[in-house]
Amino acid sequence: MSKWLDHSVFADVDVPIELSWELWSDLEQMPRWMRWIDSVRVPPETPDISIWKLATGGLEFTWQSRITNLVPLQIIQWESVDGLPNRGAIRFYDHKGTSTVKLTVSYSVPPIIQWMDNLFLGRVVESTLQADMDRFRTYAEEAQQARTA
Repeated sequence: MSKWLDHSVFADVDVPIELSWELWSDLEQMPRWMRWIDSVRVPPETPDISIWKLATGGLEFTWQSRITNLVPLQIIQWESVDGLPNRGAIRFYDHKGTSTVKLTVSYSVPPIIQWMDNLFLGRVVESTLQADMDRFRTYAEEAQQARTA
């Protein structure tokens, strides 16, 4: 029997919420700041479905996800419909000219992986996600500087 493991990370970003939203809502840009994500493709005929490829350390996983909840400037929520079982949300918080972006990722793992998660896997996943959020902060702030230059 599988169990769902959850990880949440966030970044305070010195850009307006509109820019944070714009960058995250263009799913195909995510490989620019998410190290494990090799590619994301959104077929034009099914804009609520995206095709993901994760590649790290010689391992490769693909899956399709469906947007299950989208509220502009507030939340993008998804769940996988095939492949790697996962779900999560990106939440956006407005601070009048700056923003906070919170990423929550959940994934289903068999019992042996749960044990590994308690030992080290969870720390690796969470530190990788936090590094991704830190790269997003830099990416967004550089995009903001380029727009105002």
